[in-house]
Amino acid sequence: MSAGKSPRTVRELGEFALIDRINAGRVQAPGVLLGPGDDAALVAAPDGRFVVTTDMLVQGRHFRLDWSGPGDIGRKAIAQNAADVVAMGAAPTAFVVALGCPADTPLELIDGLMDGAWAEAVRAGASIAGGDLVRSRDLVISVTAFGALSGAAPITRAGACVGDIVAVAGRLGWSAAGLDALIAGTTGAEVAEVLAAHRVPQPPYGTVLDALRQFSAHHHASEIGLRALTDVSDGLLADLGHIAAASGVAVDLDSAALRDPALERVATVLAADAMRWVLTGGEDHAFVGTLAPGCPLPAGWRAVGRVVTGHGVTVDGVAQAGDGGWESFRGTDSAAGGAPG
Repeated sequence: MSAGKSPRTVRELGEFALIDRINAGRVQAPGVLLGPGDDAALVAAPDGRFVVTTDMLVQGRHFRLDWSGPGDIGRKAIAQNAADVVAMGAAPTAFVVALGCPADTPLELIDGLMDGAWAEAVRAGASIAGGDLVRSRDLVISVTAFGALSGAAPITRAGACVGDIVAVAGRLGWSAAGLDALIAGTTGAEVAEVLAAHRVPQPPYGTVLDALRQFSAHHHASEIGLRALTDVSDGLLADLGHIAAASGVAVDLDSAALRDPALERVATVLAADAMRWVLTGGEDHAFVGTLAPGCPLPAGWRAVGRVVTGHGVTVDGVAQAGDGGWESFRGTDSAAGGAPG
C-alpha cells in the first residue's frame, strides 16, 4: 500500500486494526460487564443460569452477496440466534461473533456486516461482547448468543398438552416467498416486501417477552401461559413436529387460520402455492407455541390449531406429503437461502 493511501481490504488493514475498527464507538448492554479487549468477555448471569445457543452462516449455502447486502447478512446472523434464545423464554443479553473471510475482503463489507449485526443485537435488547477473526476461503459467520431467564423456568418443546391452543406470533412463509422471488429473478413492488423479509427476518422478540411478563404476573403462570415454544426456522410443519415429538402429542392446524391474503397475492405473481410457503418455509423466525385451554391470547398472537392425541402434525386432520421444511444435509452444496435452526 502506498503512503497516504487508505486501506481497502482486510489484508491491508490487518487483524488487530480491524478488531479496533469493528469495536470503535460501540456501547455494551448492561448485561455485558466486560466487552472486547481482554482474553474473554464477562457477561452477567442474574440467576446463575444462561440460555446459550449458536448458529453458523456459510457464503453460498445460507446467503449470497448478490442477493443480500452485508448489513442484511449481519442482521440475519444475529436474528436467528436471538430468536432461539427467546424461544426458550429468555431475554437476549449478549452475542459473540466469529468471522472468517478471505484476506482480500473489502473493509466496507466488514463494516456493513458488523453494523447490521450490531443493529439487530440492539433491537434484541443486547450487544456484541466479543468474537474472533480468521482467514478463510469463503465468508463464514458464527454467532453464539446468551440469554437470561431471570428466575423463570425455561420453555422447552416438551410441555405441550392435549387440548392446548397452538398459537403463532409473527409472519409465516414470507422469507420462503422472497427466496422463490430471488430464484425466479422477479423484482418490483409486488414482491418487495417478501424480498425484504428474506433478506432481514423480523422476529417479534417483544411480542414473546411481553407475553411471558404478562403470564408471570399470575400466581400459576405455568398453568395458564405458554407451555411449549419454538421459533419457526425450518418450517412450521417441521418445527411443530419437534414440539409434537418432544411432548408425545399430535398437532392439528387450521388452514383457514393460516391463510395470509397478502402472501396469496405474491403467490399469484410467482405462480406459486402460498400455503406451501406458510407450512414449509423457514427463516421468518416467527414463534409458535402452545397455550393452556382457556388462556387468553396475548397481544400479537393468533390461534392456528390445537394439540390432540396421537403423533405428528396434520392440517385440517390430513397428513401432509413431502418434506416439512429445511434440513441442512438435503439438496446441493450450492443452494443458498438455507434456514439454520
